[in-house]
Order: sequence, then structure tokens, then C-alpha cells
Amino acid sequence: MTEGTTPAAEGVDTLSRLEQEGEIAADYLEGLLDIADLDGDIDMDVEADRAAVSIISDSGSRDLQKLVGRDGEVLEALQELTRLAVHRETGDRSRLMLDIAGFRAKKRTELAELGAKTADEVKDSGQPVKLQPMTPFERKVVHDAVAAAGLRSESEGEEPQRFVVVLPA
Repeated sequence: MTEGTTPAAEGVDTLSRLEQEGEIAADYLEGLLDIADLDGDIDMDVEADRAAVSIISDSGSRDLQKLVGRDGEVLEALQELTRLAVHRETGDRSRLMLDIAGFRAKKRTELAELGAKTADEVKDSGQPVKLQPMTPFERKVVHDAVAAAGLRSESEGEEPQRFVVVLPA
């Protein structure tokens, strides 16, 4: 909190800043969709103290799959480019999350299930379990699911081979 501001004012400032990030990202992505001649609607929100922007389509998401790529590789690159566009406008580092055609939402569900299942496995065996390498987003979802199951987890290794280890209680 800065001097002279109340906690409520600080929260409003943060929300306004995140909404501004979302608007800048939406403008950038609209331009990208126009250049690529792809149809999609932009949805903006604030989730977990970060701007969240989604590109969705009413006419099926077949065209948008090109923007997701294999295992979300293109999506990750577009997210970084969008963060850079926000940084260029605001001067602040952005933690914006981008989802395209529900890819991240689906992935989040799958990873939460993996984290819970692995936590059960570790509880039963009493042995740590190492998972496959994951992106930072994927690791965060697994860490959260493991914590919700009452266990600890750590990330080990170096990017891009960084992975989660689920530890017994």
C-alpha cells in the first residue's frame, strides 16, 4: 500500500490496472485476428489478480485451433507477444493469461485431475512421484491441486524440462 491510500483504493487501482491490461491485450489480439482473417470474439476478465483474455468463436473453433498449435505452443507464443504489447503500452510487466478456444480451461481441468490423482497415489504409496515436464502454467495448476489434496509439491529441473515432484506428507 502506498502512503495516503486505503486498502479499498489500492484494490480499485489494481482492478483498474488489470482491466486496462485486458483492454490493451484485446485491441492487440483484435488486430491479430484481422491480419490472420480469423473470426473470434474477445472476452476479458480478471482472475486471481491477473488479467484474463479469451478468444472464442461461435462458429466452431476449427480456425482458432491454428492459434493454439500443437500442445498449446502457438498459444504460449501469442501470450508472450500479447504481454509484450501490454508492457509496451503501460511500461509494467504483465502476467496476463490468454486462452484460445477453451484450450487452457480444458487443460486446467485435466491437470487438476492429474494433480489430485497423483496426490492420492503418493498418499497410498508414501513415495514421491515425479511428473512429466510442464509449462509454468501447467505446473501451477498441479501445485494448486496437490495443495488442495493436503500434500506438498516442488518444481525441479531447468526449463523447458522443469517438472513437478509430489511429496508425501
